[in-house]
Parts: sequence; C-alpha cells; structure tokens
Amino acid sequence: MKKLLIEFLRKHFNQVAENWSSKLIQLFKDKLLNAQINTFVESSITTFIEVLEQGDYKIADQYLIDIYTLFSRANLNLLEVSQMFSQGRYSVLNVIEKEIASPIDPVILLGFIDEIIEQVLVRYAMLHQEAKMKELKYERDRLAFKLELNQQYLKNILHTSDSAIMMVDENEKFIAWNKGAERIFGYTEQEIIGKPSSFLLPEGEKYQEELRQIQEEVRRGATKILETERKTKDGRIISVKLSVSKLPGSKGDYSGRSIIIKDFTEFKKLQAQIDQSEKLAVIGQLAAGVAHEIGNPLASISSLVQILQRKSQDPFISEQLSHIKENIDRISRIVRELVDFSRPPSYERAMHDITDIIKTALGIVKYDKRVRNVKFDTDLKKSLPEINVAADQLLQVFVNILINALDAIEGNGIITVKSDYDEENIYVHITDNGCGMDEKTMEKIFDPFFTTKEVGKGTGLGLSVSYGIIKQYNGEILVKSKLNEGSTFTVKIPIKQNA
Repeated sequence: MKKLLIEFLRKHFNQVAENWSSKLIQLFKDKLLNAQINTFVESSITTFIEVLEQGDYKIADQYLIDIYTLFSRANLNLLEVSQMFSQGRYSVLNVIEKEIASPIDPVILLGFIDEIIEQVLVRYAMLHQEAKMKELKYERDRLAFKLELNQQYLKNILHTSDSAIMMVDENEKFIAWNKGAERIFGYTEQEIIGKPSSFLLPEGEKYQEELRQIQEEVRRGATKILETERKTKDGRIISVKLSVSKLPGSKGDYSGRSIIIKDFTEFKKLQAQIDQSEKLAVIGQLAAGVAHEIGNPLASISSLVQILQRKSQDPFISEQLSHIKENIDRISRIVRELVDFSRPPSYERAMHDITDIIKTALGIVKYDKRVRNVKFDTDLKKSLPEINVAADQLLQVFVNILINALDAIEGNGIITVKSDYDEENIYVHITDNGCGMDEKTMEKIFDPFFTTKEVGKGTGLGLSVSYGIIKQYNGEILVKSKLNEGSTFTVKIPIKQNA
C-alpha cells in the first residue's frame, strides 16, 4: 500500500500541490506570500514521499526547521499549522475521489496519510515547544536578573542612608526626618517635624491597629519588622518595609523609637511579573498539548465523516453524520478559544466596545464544568462608548471575576452581568448569590497571594492582577458583599481618560 501511495503522490504531484496551495492561499493570504505557500506545499509532498520510501522520519528534520522558521516569522500558532496540514489531507482526498477507476480504498489511503502527517506534526510540536521554552527561560532569567539588581539597589539605599530614617519621641511626635524620607514621601523636614506618628498612615482601622501593636511591642524592647503600606504627600499608597526599634532613655526606659522605611513598590511589581510569567508558561504548554492531542484526531474524524456523507444515500444516516460534524466543529472551536486565551497577552491598545470583550469572557467561562447548574443573566447596554484599551487585559479581568463568582456559588446559583455608562465612566457589574464575604476578607481580596481557597486550588493572584490592570486605566474595582447573600464586583473605567 505504501508503494501505491508513493506512485499516487508522484503521479498526481502537481494536481495535489495546486489544490493544496489554492486552499492555503485563501486561508492564509494575510500571513504568507503565495510563493512561500507554494514552496511549503511542494517541500511537504516531497518529504512525504521520501519518508515513505526510506521509512525514517529523521530525514524530515531539516524540512521541519525550515517550516518552523517560516511559520514563526508569520506568527502562526500550532492550531493554524495543524490546519495547513489538514488542507493537504483534503487535497489528497479530492484527487482520489476524481480517480473513479482507482482500486485504492480512500479510507486506507487516508490512514497512511494521517500517520505521516501526525508524526510530522508531533515532531513540529516538539520543536515548537523547545523553542518556546527557551524563550520563556530567557525571559525568566532576564526578570530574575532585574529583580536581583533591584534588591542590590535597595541594599545600597540602606547603606548610604538613602532609606527613610525617622524618629518618634515618647509623645508620638516626629523629631527626626532624613533626605531619604523626603525623597520617598515628598514631605520636607520642616513639614513633618512635630506631626503625630499616624500622619503617614492610610485610612482604615487596620492601620490604626497596626500602629498600636508596633507601640506595644517596641515599648517592651522588641524590634518590629513588617511589610505594610504608607501614604505619600501626593496621596499615593506605596508598599513599604518597616524596621522599628526602641530608643532607650538615659535610664534605659522608653523615650521613643527609630523607624527605617524602604520602598518595596518596584520590588513587588518585579516579583509579580516573574510569578505571572511562570503561570503563563504552564498555561502555554497545556494549550499546545490540547491543540495537538485533540485537534489532529478531530481533523481525521472530520475527514472520514465527510467521506461517509458523500457515500451515504440514507437520509437518516446523513442527518446523524451532520450532527457529528457539528459537534466536531464545536469541539474545535473550544480548543481554538482556549489556545487563543493562553497566548501571551497583547498590551497594544485600540478602540473597543467593552460589550464584545464581556461576551468573549462569558463564552470562555461557560465551558467550565461547574456551570451546568448555573444561570447567567445578562443585561448589556447597547452601543457603549468605545475606549482605548488592551482587549486581552480586560478579558483577563472579567474572566478572573467570573471564575471567582463560580467559586462563590459552588456551581449552583445565578450570576448576573450588567453594563452601563454615564458621562464620565463605563460600569460593568458582576453579581453572584453565593457565600459572600465579611469585612475582614474584603479588605484583603486585592492583596497578592491572598486566597480563601484550599491549598492548590488558588494562587491569590487573580484579583490582584485584575486590580492592577484596571488601575492602569485610572479605574477602580468596587466590591459590595454580605455573608451568605452574595457579592457584586463593579469595574469602573473612565471614558475621557481612555478616549
């Protein structure tokens, strides 16, 4: 049968190549030149013949390197590459069907073609994954090196007294304030001396409680080191690391405390970038596996279904085969959306109607196995004002919030999604009737790595990353929640600032 296949490919080389090339030009004319497509098709058929003759797939290695270089420059993903080979399969099938007197069984012949294409795609996927892993490793090393430099920078600040160094007396008044403190917080020494020790605290009871604990522990002689937040002169809330020690009086009693503050804002941003790159690396590998392990068998099944549809004259069988084809297309669409969602996010801004992004997020979340008993109510405002945003970023925000809503209702309840706008802002409200949250939990939900889920079921990064994305657009994520009644997350994005 292999000899028959070799003779068939040699005899109909030009016919198969012309059919295959014409299909690819229609599908990929925006990404590849006609000459590039023709070269790929001819080299592919030649490689198939050589593999059949010698029975060794290693001879295809140089061919794989050449097409990987071509497809990488054209930004083709694994699903698109698989589609290119699938068109080759269909081209061979079309030529077979025109050979009415041919003794070759098309199903058996397709089996040999499928085997060759599957093996070639496996080797291509391995080459693709190896290259992507090298890129990810380089990116992680670059970020780790940048983080190391930042840590060294922070140490140099401490050694040169460029950190914020201040002193508070026994009456809780500032009595010393260095240039490092002026640089970090924006206040001059004249502005801060005599002010109460709570002057730099952000609003909130938790910060007042934090200050009381510091006072009690330092009075007992303990040195207090913690990571927290402080407020600058221009109202920004920054992440800081405090080191607080007792200032002993002449008799060893408490006469105040010294405070050293280091700005950890950039440090945390770099750490979050590394964590995010690790997460995307894993998702990318899984998506590549899904595209290969599901996409290729589906393509083979689809081609066989089409053959049976052409051969069958029974209306009932034809109807059932149509149902099979529809479900195959649905699975292929799901795989494609998963692969698209796992791609590294694009930060290029463009004008978008947020309604389209919300619908895409709902479409992705509805594939979750937990939604069988979940009702989605949507009330999306038509013709929202278009704003200049990165669609991938907002998609990540809405998916994160929707997944949290699914967790809150434990797969059984109602999730309501509404959108609206006024002259200044666009509002997206996502409401669930799940377990809700208490005030203590609500204060921490946007903190990195804070999660109420079991170990292994949540990273605590979803809402933190989402909060950071919306802040880039000068927006807010507002939360209302009551225990056992549900929660509402409102994404608020200014219109004029993102026009």
